[in-house]
Amino acid sequence: MTKDIFSFSSFDPSKLQESFRDFAEKGAAQSKEAYAKMKSATEEATKTVEATVQTAQAGTVELGLKAIDALRTNTEHSLSHLEALLGVKSVAELVELQTSFIRKQAEVTIEQAKAIQETAKKVAESVAKPGKEAAEKVVSTFKAA
Repeated sequence: MTKDIFSFSSFDPSKLQESFRDFAEKGAAQSKEAYAKMKSATEEATKTVEATVQTAQAGTVELGLKAIDALRTNTEHSLSHLEALLGVKSVAELVELQTSFIRKQAEVTIEQAKAIQETAKKVAESVAKPGKEAAEKVVSTFKAA
């Protein structure tokens, strides 16, 4: 018997079906794995955003309290100065009192600015920390892969 070159005798449909099934199963497994990774990444991103917002809110409160404290201190100094001005007996005493007040107020303002700047820096670092940690985690997973 001679083989006909146009015959499909070597074609086995069951092997095609097995190949298609394997392909579909692998695709499904890869899709499940990709979904799990995406879900995990989304959950991590949500936690990062929540932590960042909470930290920002706490930092805003802290900065607000610093500003209120500075305002309170400045108001108290100004009122004390006004009371002292009411008791002035001479122009020389007025100039001395005013000069002393301005010098003291400048020193206090510099200290307040430093304190607010340090607090703002601390708040900025703590607000950026969750995002930085999340980015480092993502980069480390890419390096490991």
